[in-house]
Amino acid sequence: MAKHSETRISASKVAVRQYVESSIVVVGNPNSGKSTLFNRLTGLKQRIGNYPGVTVERHIGTMSFDDKKTELVDLPGTHSLSAYSLEEQVTIDVILQRMAGNSPVDGILAVLDATNLYQGLFLLQQLVDLKKPMVVALTMTDAAMQSGIRVDVDALSKMLGGIRICSVVATTGAGLENLRSAISELPELAPPDAIVVWPELNAAADKLCLSLKKNLSVVECERLLIDGLTEHNQSLILELDEEAKRHFLETRHELLADEPGTVVEARVRYGWVRKNIFKLQHSVLPFYSWRTSVTSFLNRPVVGTVGLFFVMAVVFQAIFAWATPIMEFIDDSTAIISANVGDFLGDGAFSSLIADGVIAGVGSVIVFLPQILILFLFIILLEDSGYLARAAYLMDRAMQSIGLSGQSIIPMISSFACAVPGIMATRVIPNRRDRIATILAAPFMTCSARLPVYALLIAAFVPADRIGLINLQGLVLFSLYMFGIVMGILTALLMRKTALRGPKPPFALMLPEFRRPNLQTVMLQLLGRAKVFLYRAGTVIFTIAIIIWALAYYPRSEAIVSEAQKQRTIATYSLSGGQLASEYERIEHAASAAQLEQSWLGRAGKTIEPLFKPLGWDWRVSAAVIASFPAREVVIAVLGTVYAVGDDADEKTLSGRLKASTWPDGSPVFTLPMVIGLMIFYACCLQCAATLAVIRRETNSWHWPAFAWAYMTAIGYSGALLAFQIGTL
Repeated sequence: MAKHSETRISASKVAVRQYVESSIVVVGNPNSGKSTLFNRLTGLKQRIGNYPGVTVERHIGTMSFDDKKTELVDLPGTHSLSAYSLEEQVTIDVILQRMAGNSPVDGILAVLDATNLYQGLFLLQQLVDLKKPMVVALTMTDAAMQSGIRVDVDALSKMLGGIRICSVVATTGAGLENLRSAISELPELAPPDAIVVWPELNAAADKLCLSLKKNLSVVECERLLIDGLTEHNQSLILELDEEAKRHFLETRHELLADEPGTVVEARVRYGWVRKNIFKLQHSVLPFYSWRTSVTSFLNRPVVGTVGLFFVMAVVFQAIFAWATPIMEFIDDSTAIISANVGDFLGDGAFSSLIADGVIAGVGSVIVFLPQILILFLFIILLEDSGYLARAAYLMDRAMQSIGLSGQSIIPMISSFACAVPGIMATRVIPNRRDRIATILAAPFMTCSARLPVYALLIAAFVPADRIGLINLQGLVLFSLYMFGIVMGILTALLMRKTALRGPKPPFALMLPEFRRPNLQTVMLQLLGRAKVFLYRAGTVIFTIAIIIWALAYYPRSEAIVSEAQKQRTIATYSLSGGQLASEYERIEHAASAAQLEQSWLGRAGKTIEPLFKPLGWDWRVSAAVIASFPAREVVIAVLGTVYAVGDDADEKTLSGRLKASTWPDGSPVFTLPMVIGLMIFYACCLQCAATLAVIRRETNSWHWPAFAWAYMTAIGYSGALLAFQIGTL
């Protein structure tokens, strides 16, 4: 089976290679504008998949120029050809063509940030040593000019062995046509001339390649000498015979004199950069002198932290203020469509399936798409503008106090969109203890799947009052987000003090310049997020809504049907006009509620109700919460289906039905303490099968996902219990 699968993959890759004329890798430092440039060059012609054998995603796009189609591969950002994380190792393996199943590399598009030449030139030196056709995209030239720096492109090209350099501004598209032309001609270009930076390394690598007889390139021998016994190199060194191993160790000692290879390389290469960089940069009058002042002001710890909280508060206010009209329109439209479809199809199982299962279930989730898109829009804007990197810098001291570093803040901020990419982003953290602590903290961040639950309950049970300029509903949502952050921090602190004890890690971060986000790139990312959400609504949530409808509709009780018919007959003889219509409606609601209570879902809910009754949940809420453990946003679809099938209130919207839901004694189910407890439960409980699966994949063990699920569920239950019991008292 595996062999057939490999054959299909190979055939697929051959087909792709026939479709495109060359494959170019896009390489650059993190925050150099690489991904923005990739999106501008490829547009919507992109596909995403995983590299063979690892969990790192690869982004592949197609660029067309003069009828030539070129494949661009956007590699994870790296500072050098020495790997400190899994993503950097993947980048290096692809560049050196050590990645199994990957297309041959026909050329390199190196992305160099004009505002940070000092860091970028370190990597470019190493790329020139590869002796592959290469073009350099000099990005953020507008930001450099605004900061008072003009880069001499001709001098830079000459310094790097005659490489063609194209100045571009990815956010506006300036210079892109020239760059597209250069990329289309790239495979035919000659490699750049060699630049002499570290002749001793070149000589030692040449000698080592001859002695090892392992068919290694000179650059691979250079990395072998510099990196030494890294995880990747160990297997290679173990294959050497004793004489070759001795020669390797002697050559390395002669070159490095027992100093760490990366330290010596940094000293040599950065020395070369310092020697030559003054030839490249010329001072000009800055266009906007206030730019540096504002950046410096926002980088202050107190000001920056207050600003960060202010920005987050604005985001959560906007989620309610901007989205409410659109949500009301979608909600009303869903209710009207459901009612009309039910009337058109008449009574029966099929009518209930379409109106109460499909439309009510899926529609009750889609209604939250505006809020989710607003949240994603702000996250994308903050990331593309460079503000999220500053958030990591500002929060580093706080992260150090819990035993983590600022490297952990980016995965945790990413988890506000979804815990899955947030957990995957922990690969940039070199230390395993820090990585696992961050993985366990990330699911506490309020992901977009929690937003529909919060939005429904807050809109229904929190007054839309204002405290000055602050909307009370937005304040409650902001508090829930902060609660998730606090719980994540406390979890990381607990783990670093107990099971994951160890030294505090250092943290180094290159702060990018503030820049204007590119509208096309923002819309591409926003469209991708919307597709993912709608795909889940159209597949996972649709399927679960159908299953829940079936459990809530079957089995049908003939006794209830007969009793309802008997009551209608009696009402016909004793009432007339509006009274008769009102009585008919009451009988239908009562019959629907009775049918739901004796259904499979009702019986299951009744069975587990004693476990959740101390939290103030009735059997319907208990059943909906249990059904949502595979994916927490499903609870809205389940509640929508349950309350549509067993509607015992004259309400058309889900929030209205929740407000009208009562216990047998007539007291309301959804009181404020119960609602607060339910939101606390959803803030803490790990109800996401995808998150559990990715924790298993990233930790290579079922121990950590099992611990995370039990730990977070226990905290969620305890929090909901305390909120309801104390609030009721």
